[in-house]
Amino acid sequence: MPHSIKIKTIKKAVAVTLIDVSDSDGMRMKGIGFDNETYLSEQTAAIMARVRNSKNKLYLEFGGKLVFDYHASRVLPGYDPNVKMRLLQELKDEMEVILCIYAGDIEKKKMRADFGITYESDIMKTMDELKQWGIGVVGVVITRFEGQPAAEQFKKKLERRGVKVYIHRFIKGYPADAGRVVSEEGFGMNEYVETVKPLVVVTGPGPCSGKLSTCLSQMYHDHKRGIVSGYSKFETFPVWNLPLKHPVNMAYEAATAELGDINMIDPFHLEAYGTAAVNYNRDIEIFPVLKKILERITGMPSIYNSPTDMGVNRVGSAITDDEAVAEASKQEITRRYFNYAKDYVLGLAEAESVEKLELLMQELGITPIERSAVEPARRAAEDAKRSGKGNKGIYCGAALQLAPGNIVIGKNSALMHSVSSMLLNALKALAGIPDRIHLLSPNVMESIRYLKEIILESGNESLDLEETLIALAISAASNPTAAEALEQLKKLRGCEVHLSHIPTPGDEAGLKRIGVNYTSDPKFSTDTLFVN
Repeated sequence: MPHSIKIKTIKKAVAVTLIDVSDSDGMRMKGIGFDNETYLSEQTAAIMARVRNSKNKLYLEFGGKLVFDYHASRVLPGYDPNVKMRLLQELKDEMEVILCIYAGDIEKKKMRADFGITYESDIMKTMDELKQWGIGVVGVVITRFEGQPAAEQFKKKLERRGVKVYIHRFIKGYPADAGRVVSEEGFGMNEYVETVKPLVVVTGPGPCSGKLSTCLSQMYHDHKRGIVSGYSKFETFPVWNLPLKHPVNMAYEAATAELGDINMIDPFHLEAYGTAAVNYNRDIEIFPVLKKILERITGMPSIYNSPTDMGVNRVGSAITDDEAVAEASKQEITRRYFNYAKDYVLGLAEAESVEKLELLMQELGITPIERSAVEPARRAAEDAKRSGKGNKGIYCGAALQLAPGNIVIGKNSALMHSVSSMLLNALKALAGIPDRIHLLSPNVMESIRYLKEIILESGNESLDLEETLIALAISAASNPTAAEALEQLKKLRGCEVHLSHIPTPGDEAGLKRIGVNYTSDPKFSTDTLFVN
């Protein structure tokens, strides 16, 4: 639905124009909807209860992002993106960590989108972060290894840095052929990771990294050694005790559209207990097979009657404001729609993913333009075109919603990209700096222009966002006003941004660095095929 937009100025001396959309239907400011302390208390207790039930040896499959879980923090306002690490720190005296990575993901150089790094880089980053939190990693398991050269190289790199690496090979018939899987031709081929503590957290970057098979393989080798061990699963989403069509659970479907995940009522749980619980199709489909594998490993009937039984998830108990998390989840679904639409244009996603997001939005009665920064960004691009003040026939707009609910816009020019202009306008607005004052030193701008146009012969002296951030930092050394503006950067973290075009690599890197939630229209800023 269209926004009711009005112009608002912050101070008389400030000429930067802000658009006030705080009263619009499409976006309200996020209220706090999640209690981290309640979550930590209940989740810790639930995990340790599972450890005791497993005779003090539990392999906990740990899904989702271990650190910097920004999806959870976006849909559960108030959620600490590192609350899982805090949880592990509380358990560290009883716990060890195994990291898994699928050899095929190493070979394909699969990326973690939120950081723009490969999965193997994420493994090393995670080990560093765990070390900083005082949590040790006993080893890295490369799963479904079939001699991939990149995986072999990664193994050598880790081993030469003193990290223990274990190989798990592709098992023919996994997981359906339980007889073969639970044998010396199956799990028996896998290298065993020696562990001594009662809780072993098994995690890895992204889905399908081999976490489940690693847990089961460890249990198989434990059983051969006379060690009684168990399995459980830690997943944040979907939240089993929220309604099936709750926006939080629908946001999980949006986040995994490319995997084809569908939330469902767990039929095994309903039959066993007469209680509706939400799970997703892959876990429900695999449950009978997984139950059979567990029974073959242990030689005893499974203690689990449903895939929901296997999970330890206390997220639902820590939600304090259902309306706030529902609104935040709707916004996340809209963000995912724009991201999938962009990835489709870039050849990174299929049309089905975009169509699924459209269906989810229809179910919730929301539209893309209800993301408050969308229309202002598009209008900024149109204004640049009408004024003819773009850059070599390219006209782009960007908009950023500040924490108080106001929107700052930016247009591209011969000097800088639209997102660079937007950033400087936002910093001026936050610091109360008049528009006429330059934040970037003319000498610095001239030096950068000379470097790009004359020395490097790039043919485009316009500053992208990453270059603008560097120029601002340099200017701050001699310009107190620029230094004051630089201090405002931290206030932009978590703000909403929209671009009228797909960001260039330098713009995208800058947006990630300042920590905003950004989306873009699925179109290129130029007809040029290669953008450096």
